[in-house]
Amino acid sequence: MSALLCVRDLSIGFGAGSSVVTDVNFDVKPGETLALVGESGSGKTITCRAVLRILPRTAQIRSGTITLNDSKGTCNLTAVTEREMRGIRGNRVSMIFQEPMRSLSPLHKIGNQVSEVLWLHRGLSESEARKKVLTQFERVGFPDPQRAYDSYPFELSGGMRQRAMIAMAMVSKPELLIADEPTTALDVTTQAQVLGLIKELQRETGMALILVTHDLGVVANMAEQVVVMHKGRIMEAGPAAPILTSPAHPYTKQLFDAAPEIPDQDAVGIPMPDDDLILQMKGVSKTYTMRSSKGWQADKEIYACKGVDLNLARGKTLAIVGESGSGKTTAARIALGAELPDPGGEVLFRTAPNTDPITVHNMTRAQRTAFQRNAQMVFQDPYSSLSPRMRIQDAMTEPLEIHRIGTTAEQRDKAAEMLQRVGLTADMLKRYPHAFSGGQRQRLSVARAMMLDPQLIVCDEPTSALDVSVQEQILTLLEKLQESLNLSYLFISHDLAVVARIADEVAVMRRGLIVEQAPPETLFYNPRHPYTKALIAAQPEPDINRPIDLKVVSLGAGAPDSWDEAFRFSDTVIPSLVELEPGHKVRCHV
Repeated sequence: MSALLCVRDLSIGFGAGSSVVTDVNFDVKPGETLALVGESGSGKTITCRAVLRILPRTAQIRSGTITLNDSKGTCNLTAVTEREMRGIRGNRVSMIFQEPMRSLSPLHKIGNQVSEVLWLHRGLSESEARKKVLTQFERVGFPDPQRAYDSYPFELSGGMRQRAMIAMAMVSKPELLIADEPTTALDVTTQAQVLGLIKELQRETGMALILVTHDLGVVANMAEQVVVMHKGRIMEAGPAAPILTSPAHPYTKQLFDAAPEIPDQDAVGIPMPDDDLILQMKGVSKTYTMRSSKGWQADKEIYACKGVDLNLARGKTLAIVGESGSGKTTAARIALGAELPDPGGEVLFRTAPNTDPITVHNMTRAQRTAFQRNAQMVFQDPYSSLSPRMRIQDAMTEPLEIHRIGTTAEQRDKAAEMLQRVGLTADMLKRYPHAFSGGQRQRLSVARAMMLDPQLIVCDEPTSALDVSVQEQILTLLEKLQESLNLSYLFISHDLAVVARIADEVAVMRRGLIVEQAPPETLFYNPRHPYTKALIAAQPEPDINRPIDLKVVSLGAGAPDSWDEAFRFSDTVIPSLVELEPGHKVRCHV
């Protein structure tokens, strides 16, 4: 079978500098999945962007050819005109981008942006395109496709925006799909369903897939061929099975050693102590009103959180896991005072043991200033949280300037120190955010949050955009900081292997409710709730012989009214969170 895409001797550089991608060669056959694996900054994304000729303005393809051999003939993508490329992009070759907030227009509704592909390349009417898009939204896991269609990007969570990007790339059924970290912003159950959907489309249409990822579990579940890149060069390439079972190159072995896994052991977890609580959330709920797009329809109330009760002990880590849109980030924003809870909810923060708590949702100006110095957040989307107009040095030193800490030279030295602690270098201070890869920008966000030496850090998916080796460094860094500075973490993640490593207690959320809560040793080896079981079953493992069982995932990830009667709930009937054993709470009918 001839290759659908042939990349030969590809080299790419910026300006007069040396090449950042050197002599890259690979083939992708129809219906085949090729995984590009490597650290952030290794050249994976820029290689894929070269296929669609959407490189930055200063980048040049210095040598090599990229040939597309599809049903419409053979085409040298490095030589065709820009007009011809517009007919190929999104039609014959589609791409899922890593950062959906950067790729989606903030001025247009999600549904219109996805429908545009069908208007331009398939000539469908607005009503025909809407029908196909709503079907695609349902397939990629939107709980309310109609609401998503009529929403703007800023009205959706990071995971929801990523689902929209996946739908946009797949709705036209391209012959080649390039997926750049397509599931990093998705919870594991949705990731499993989306990977299953991509496989299904491949079977239906013969679509080929180039999968850029740092998740070796995803590689094991999806890829037939693997290409390992490091510093712009290919270190190892070949069929997936031998590379995943016995990698030959030391760099590939290093990647596998750094990959986090849920430890294979059985233990009883110790509940988090409650004698010195730095943060308490009592009966926290949050309701949003979504205005109707039609004047004759009533506004709709959206419940982001319902009756959330959480306690975080000083110097410990409380992890919140759950699907995108389950209320994790909303709960974190309420904990930081960025959102106010509905009447009746309370958020309490103690700056020191045995002191009177600060009421976070009812602070004076002076209290808020002091609180912001003690509590910081690492955001999920590093691109939108870093100003594109500020150099990294200015973004890093801004918190110190606001709180009037140190001289200009001391602030600059602190910024350089923090960059080095997260695996970057001080010479990057003069750059702008667009000059960094997605994983590097996430490291910058972590460094910026630590500039004020806070007591509490809320980490909203802090490692989701990082490759496994850098993820290992960041987790090690967070652990060392916690140990040396007695830091407390409210850690939001969909990666259960990361949670198993770093958390002292785990709360599982679904549709705004905590459905199960326990120490990780108890939760992962004695899960009781069907949704928790689905999360664990959906966790991809870097073992080609242990694929994700989508049947198990679908049982728990389905609608709550499809669960066993003991766990079933609806908008009107919600069971209580019951302590079944010490420190292990489950939402069920007793």
